[in-house]
Amino acid sequence: MAVTIKDVARAANVSPSTVSRVISDSPQISEETKKRVYKAMRDLNYEPNMIARSLASNSTKILGLILPNAEDDLFENPFFMQAMRGISVHAQNRGYYIMYAFSKSEDEELEFIKHYIRSKMVDGTILLTSRQNDKCISYLKTTNHPFVLIGRPEDPEGTLWVDNDNFQAMYNVVDYLIRKGHKDIAFIGGPANLYVTQDRFDGYKKALNTHAVSRDDKMIKFTEEFSRECGYEAMIDILSYSTPSAVVTTDDLLAFGAGQYAAKLLIDKLEDGDMSTIHYVVDTRLVERDSTM
Repeated sequence: MAVTIKDVARAANVSPSTVSRVISDSPQISEETKKRVYKAMRDLNYEPNMIARSLASNSTKILGLILPNAEDDLFENPFFMQAMRGISVHAQNRGYYIMYAFSKSEDEELEFIKHYIRSKMVDGTILLTSRQNDKCISYLKTTNHPFVLIGRPEDPEGTLWVDNDNFQAMYNVVDYLIRKGHKDIAFIGGPANLYVTQDRFDGYKKALNTHAVSRDDKMIKFTEEFSRECGYEAMIDILSYSTPSAVVTTDDLLAFGAGQYAAKLLIDKLEDGDMSTIHYVVDTRLVERDSTM
């Protein structure tokens, strides 16, 4: 026979309503009582009914995460894997679950968001890209649906967002390579309409200008998406023209820290609507590896 909330209440010597408040992490319940209820739940192997809980609280404790890549490309991309890990770790620590959706285009991404909102399956949504004239952000701003953006938004007013210091990250890399003696440095960027691409390209140009290194536009390529195939084709185009002494790209971001802050911002918004901090910029640092010569 299944264990009920009344069984837990009896074992913890509290009322069923107190058990319900403990499950909802009510601040009105003392820590001593919470510990007693949690112990009873563990002893009885009791698992709360998430559907019933969401109906009662009007909250699913689920966050939607839109991944702008096909499933088969996802596991080849370090950014998305690190972002997923960072978001999942923080969400789990706060008692939330993640619902993933994979989109192959901006329009498909928008449809997922509309489905999330209509179905009320998630409490809020995390977006992993920031574009110029972004349809998804424009639509979300017309709703009351909480969301957070990984990336610098076109209009930051009223938007929760977190990003790496992409300009400085790329500047540091190119500055380092030039100081090591490299002059013919190629740049492979992601889609040109993404702000991460623009910011990193600006850092690349600034570093070249700082050291009075001339820029060769034929050594600069932008891809249609973040994928191995697109990177390969861009590199073939560059090599058909010349052989660079070094290549920098925009895809290997410090996504774990940014992924954690994105989940933190969204959950803080859901649990405390009056927030003083609505964005984070995560510092970056250069780590020398075998690919840095």
